Amino acid sequence: MSLMVSMMWPGHWRAMTLRNGLYSIHTSMTDGGRGFANGVIVLRDGRMAGGDSHFYYTGTYTGENGKWRGDLITNEHTRSVGELPLFGGREVTSGFSGTYTSDEAFATGMSLVGKTSVLFEARMKFRSEL
Repeated sequence: MSLMVSMMWPGHWRAMTLRNGLYSIHTSMTDGGRGFANGVIVLRDGRMAGGDSHFYYTGTYTGENGKWRGDLITNEHTRSVGELPLFGGREVTSGFSGTYTSDEAFATGMSLVGKTSVLFEARMKFRSEL
């Protein structure tokens, strides 16, 4: 099941979905430019899970009329050698909202890292059905 929205085109209805499937995700911190990540994420019926070379993330989302929002929890699975990632060793909670089309999604949000709030943006591209 995918989240569906309907858009009226002249003479007929066309469905636009936040499709279930595998997406590539590119995330960057927007306040001060410190930090970025590239990975994959799976969206399925309001739940999401994914990861990159050092972190995994799980969460939930809702979407309607080309807009979506959700919550994500990030945890470290592999320590970085020679670097201290901003999220390193912590469970980090994030909230986001944004827009989507049938094959892309964009979101901005805020992560709580200890007592510090960090702004981020993420771009996702649909890659494959599950």
